[in-house]
Amino acid sequence: MDEKMQEYDKVEKILYVVIAVVGVPVNLVAIVILSRGKCGLSTCTTRYLVAMAAADLLVAITDVILDQIKYHYFNRSFLSITPVCSVNVVLQSAATDCSVWFTVTFTFDRFVAICCQKLKTKYCSGKTAAVVLATAGVLLCLKNVPRYFTQEPRTIIDNVPWFCRQVDSYYTDPGWVAFDWIDTVLTPFLPFAVILLLNGLTVRHILVASRVRKGLRGESKGENRSDPEMESRRRSVVLLFTISGSFILLWLTAVVNFVYYQVAGFGNDMNDSQYIFICVGHLLRNLSCCTNTFIYAVTQSRFRDQVKSAVKYPLTSVLRLINKSVP
Repeated sequence: MDEKMQEYDKVEKILYVVIAVVGVPVNLVAIVILSRGKCGLSTCTTRYLVAMAAADLLVAITDVILDQIKYHYFNRSFLSITPVCSVNVVLQSAATDCSVWFTVTFTFDRFVAICCQKLKTKYCSGKTAAVVLATAGVLLCLKNVPRYFTQEPRTIIDNVPWFCRQVDSYYTDPGWVAFDWIDTVLTPFLPFAVILLLNGLTVRHILVASRVRKGLRGESKGENRSDPEMESRRRSVVLLFTISGSFILLWLTAVVNFVYYQVAGFGNDMNDSQYIFICVGHLLRNLSCCTNTFIYAVTQSRFRDQVKSAVKYPLTSVLRLINKSVP
């Protein structure tokens, strides 16, 4: 390992610890606060956001803690035994898929709510959200089960298989090659295309609807009357675009890397810069498991209020106990 790789490895070790330390608690906070239903969001929106936070929490556990931190700090542990790390390969891939596709389902739900008024009453409900999320979760988990059989031991010590690596046939067998292409199309290429398409259609609809409403309300260019409907829609759009925009930006490096890999065809002979580029893409992808809670805090005032209340609660409880104990 040359000097450049050593420096990157040191930085990566620290960054993954930061992602784990931040990602687990912030997603737990998001799940608890959103589940209480006091953030002024609809039931269906709340369920999508809770599901996204749960999927991000699983990514932080399976990919960041049980894979990356284990690799950097506890490389020879129980988690490195081949059957165990093979199971974790399945879990982290399923968690990543759920995190991505729950973002897609949320984007579609907001698209229907904003652009399809006739379908809104039937589709944008808590029951529909539960069915969509459960169906997507089950299908994505089943889709990743074959990944267990793509792993083989890297070495065997005292008859114990250690570590995981992909079987050689994964890159040559037509079935596994097809599986790899389908997997890549499903995550993240198709989600990229769907999110960009839905957001583009949403923006177009909002611009047209805004002009129509202003015309009906008789507003001139110099006037700025309050419009509760447009204000509510604006808050929904801000939440939608920040979440989907964050996803696109943080996954972009991984997507560029895959496209470059297909064009350039580098493999085991890649140089240090190419390897670091791949690692940075994976790092940014994992960073996306931390961002949504901060987006809620920035864009949703009621969510901020609930966080403040949660932070103040232990202190106020202690003060009450002290006041009661003082004669």
